[in-house]
Amino acid sequence: MRQPIKILDRYIIRKFLGTYLFAIMLILAITIMFDINEKLDSFMKAPLKATLFDYFLNFLPYFANQFGPLFTFIAVIFFTSKLADNSEIIAMLSAGVSFPRLLRPYMISATLIAICTYVLSAYIIPPANIKRLDYLNTYVRDRKVEYGVNIQMQVQPGTIAYITRYDDKQRTGYKFSLETFRNKKLVSRLTAQTIRYDTLHQWQVRNYMIRDFVGNREVITRGNRLDTIIAMEPRDFLIGQNDHETMTSPKLSEYISRQKDRGVANIKSFEIEYSRRFAMTAAAFILTVIGMSLSSRKVKGGMGVNIGIGLVLSFSYILFMTVTSSFAVSGYTSPTVAMWIPNFIYAIIAVILYRRASHG
Repeated sequence: MRQPIKILDRYIIRKFLGTYLFAIMLILAITIMFDINEKLDSFMKAPLKATLFDYFLNFLPYFANQFGPLFTFIAVIFFTSKLADNSEIIAMLSAGVSFPRLLRPYMISATLIAICTYVLSAYIIPPANIKRLDYLNTYVRDRKVEYGVNIQMQVQPGTIAYITRYDDKQRTGYKFSLETFRNKKLVSRLTAQTIRYDTLHQWQVRNYMIRDFVGNREVITRGNRLDTIIAMEPRDFLIGQNDHETMTSPKLSEYISRQKDRGVANIKSFEIEYSRRFAMTAAAFILTVIGMSLSSRKVKGGMGVNIGIGLVLSFSYILFMTVTSSFAVSGYTSPTVAMWIPNFIYAIIAVILYRRASHG
């Protein structure tokens, strides 16, 4: 009995993954046509090599991974409906294969997809996004954040930096101050007309004055130039719209923790992205159960009805995740809760549909 079961597992896994890859290639082909049509003028101005290797080579895995749940759901609905339409599911159940046992190869396939999804989103796609976004900022639309005003942040416990204006093109800040507190008491204050960023945490201040408060005395030091180390970088306060997409998960976690310690408020997009990567990975299992439960029985109207229901549910899942992310941005809930709300709701739907299908 063992060998036929192994053959059944391989058969379903092959069908699942084959349909999944076919769905990705089909939708990516359509996406490429729309994208070329939308950005044709920009593509004509850009070098062909940059368009192919810096943009499309990095855009395609990014897009495929973003809509991974959609592709997973479509694949399950499509090939399972075909199996049911050909009475193959009925034959499997009649041969003594239980519904939970039939689900096993589906979950094995979902596990493979989930692992690939997480590895891509957490480690491979973020570095690739740097090239993709650089291409978009150079040839399509420039969304780089190159200026900042009234920048204030805690660079380390008890040390507060303030820059009136920072120009990233010149790598220069104007009207800079650095205040050091000990036991909530100001002990030192450095002010400078300009501050220039050199390399990692290396800054150069010009036309500076340092006021050290020692007891009841004030010691003043002046100078034209001072090379110093300050635990901040321009990327800590010049936060672009898509910067969260360019960091691997370990770097993203480290960045969020560091920015929280510094009192930086506008890091919601980074927290949402970090939580989204885990939530999207779990979605592969939930949507697989829903898709398999929906399409394992013959219905009037055949495969088209199942595919229609599947598309509605998968798009509603993506839409729901977009809506709940706005809750986190607005501060109504934490980013983790916001990203997992769709999974909780659709997990309940999955359990209900699975019970109905297994007892049907």
